[in-house]
Amino acid sequence: MKKINWKLYFIADFESSKGRDLVWIVEEAVKGGATVVQLRAKSISTREFLDIGKKIHSLLQKKGIPFIVNDRIDIALALDADGVHLGQQDMPLQTARKIMGNEKIIGISVNNVYEALEAEKGGADYLGVGPVFPTTTKPDIRAPLGIEGLRKIREKIKIPIIAIGGINKSNVHEVYSTGVDGIAVVSAIILSPNPCQAAEKLIEEIKI
Repeated sequence: MKKINWKLYFIADFESSKGRDLVWIVEEAVKGGATVVQLRAKSISTREFLDIGKKIHSLLQKKGIPFIVNDRIDIALALDADGVHLGQQDMPLQTARKIMGNEKIIGISVNNVYEALEAEKGGADYLGVGPVFPTTTKPDIRAPLGIEGLRKIREKIKIPIIAIGGINKSNVHEVYSTGVDGIAVVSAIILSPNPCQAAEKLIEEIKI
């Protein structure tokens, strides 16, 4: 797998976009410095998901930005996305790997050291660890880890870790102090009237 810059992982969540043009938001986020983009959509049809995915994938390919699809292995394969991100209740990692192959990226959401170790042992390419702080982006959210919980997982895991959950420009520096490889954000970019500027501000904090 090619080396990936995980620094600013933008989750383009269809529901959180509240009717705004998600393709435009992604384009602006990438202009501002987003290094990976994941497309997440829980409430739309497969055809709609594919249509939006095609446009976003085309945009990202031109810029050399990895494109990850949330949950939907069928859509990831149909779009020839770079990979898929799976939660604890989604298809098991080993089964997903058989379907996706070794060349595709598979990320796993984890909330504790046990889940992290299991995912690493199972062959995950990276982990989405969180929520670090309380967040309203997802309704089925688990207990926040806090900075120390995040640090404990980092100490045990060798593969890339992307911290997620309630991260914004006011706490990003603290999150990065744990040694994570990147941060994943939804609201900090998608709710901004200027997604490009929002991404730029996060990148500035990461560089401090």
